[in-house]
Amino acid sequence: MTTHAPTVAFSGIDCLDIDVQVQVAGGLPAFTIVGLPDKAVGESRERVRAAFNALGLALPPKRITVNLAPADLLKEGSHFDLPIALGLLAAMAVLPPEEVAGYVSLGELGLDGSIAAVAGVLPAAITANASGRGLICPAAQGSEAAWAGEVEVLAAPSLLALINHFKGLQLLPRPTPMMAGDDGPGLDLRDIKGQESAKRALEVAAAGAHNLLMMGPPGSGKSMLAARLPGILPPLEPAEALEVSMIHSVAGQLSQGRLLRRRPFRDPHHSASVPSLVGGGMRARPGEVSLAHLGVLFLDELPEFQRGALEALRQPLESGRAVVARANAHVSYPARIQLVAAMNPCRCGHLADPALACNKAPKCGQDYQSRISGPLFDRIDLHVEVPAVSPADLSLPPPAEGSTEVAGRVAAARAVQLERYAGERVRTNAEADGELLERVASPDALGRALLTEAAERMRLTARGWHRVLRVARTLADLDGADTVKRLHIAEALTYRRLMPGRG
Repeated sequence: MTTHAPTVAFSGIDCLDIDVQVQVAGGLPAFTIVGLPDKAVGESRERVRAAFNALGLALPPKRITVNLAPADLLKEGSHFDLPIALGLLAAMAVLPPEEVAGYVSLGELGLDGSIAAVAGVLPAAITANASGRGLICPAAQGSEAAWAGEVEVLAAPSLLALINHFKGLQLLPRPTPMMAGDDGPGLDLRDIKGQESAKRALEVAAAGAHNLLMMGPPGSGKSMLAARLPGILPPLEPAEALEVSMIHSVAGQLSQGRLLRRRPFRDPHHSASVPSLVGGGMRARPGEVSLAHLGVLFLDELPEFQRGALEALRQPLESGRAVVARANAHVSYPARIQLVAAMNPCRCGHLADPALACNKAPKCGQDYQSRISGPLFDRIDLHVEVPAVSPADLSLPPPAEGSTEVAGRVAAARAVQLERYAGERVRTNAEADGELLERVASPDALGRALLTEAAERMRLTARGWHRVLRVARTLADLDGADTVKRLHIAEALTYRRLMPGRG
């Protein structure tokens, strides 16, 4: 007799149905796993054997064959331990086969029979709910699985507890959905003295989810400004929280099975490789650009990143998806991010100060800034200079307006956009394009005349033209205006500054 224990394999955040088939037949004792398993899956037989021994169970002295169907799909990860064990228990008549076949299961077995946490429980639970099955998962991730709807969740701490539940000797309670706790008051814009133009750009960027580049000498406050951006962003909507949490679940970074409520803020070091930024590796895991989905990706010291890593960001910035190409498959992850970058004007950082600049100025600035390609530069909506803070500014008392006041204006602007784009496939002004952008951001006659004249003088590309319109639409939203006016176009154009050395 062949028993079945359903589970899943992952392709991005999508789940592929896997049927774990277990057959115990006569012949020389053997335990074989087939169906294109990787090394972690192949080692499952030793973990399963040890877990059974811990429970006082011995594998039958027969030929045990485990087939992971479909057989031509590579199976990766340790989450196959639990379905293999359940299939074996059903084949040994310890558990009823029809009960086991009614659940999607995933979990890693310890040598003592405990069930350890694995990646991907949330998307697996959603898949199980869609197929009308229940879900068996580690106890530590029960709250994560409970967000999938009405699916029956068995969150078991050990294999013994699971067996006792099926036999009616113990009842596993239904887990409760849980949200990540609030970290409390974060960093406040009130801590930053001066830099009013940079604060304004930060507010505009937050209101429309626009990409932002800050350039200035060391110590001017670029990193401080970026670190305070999460404090003025609105929390995730329920659907957004589920979408973001699915990515973090697949990456194994969903702490204690709790759904995220705050927008992600990722700040990788400038030594990050291409796979770490856009995804990849042996299992095509999500990269920083996907882990920052619907949040912020902050790249400090932008020119110090590898050229290939920066160029790999161009496609996700434009399409909102990161595609990891493999010879036999393409894995796609959502990557709708807000890019915030900071950089010095040159290697020494004092290009604009003759007293501190090195003897290679201004050529050193042109060489340093040319590490950023024109196409990537063109994908950044807001460019703002962050000059050094003067001693007079430092001696002033803290500003009266902080993150709370700015967050209120940002939330109001986001609410307007949420209503405007209801029924569309975009959420913010930064995502609007094509006919939709022309319809919602069409300026008045004076504004269009100014934009046309400026586009000719500044040699704006078509992408640059559209990004000016998007920023102008956000400025109008912050002002509570229905129409994009000349004033909004004028301010949006001030953020399209050309870097030295670019024609």
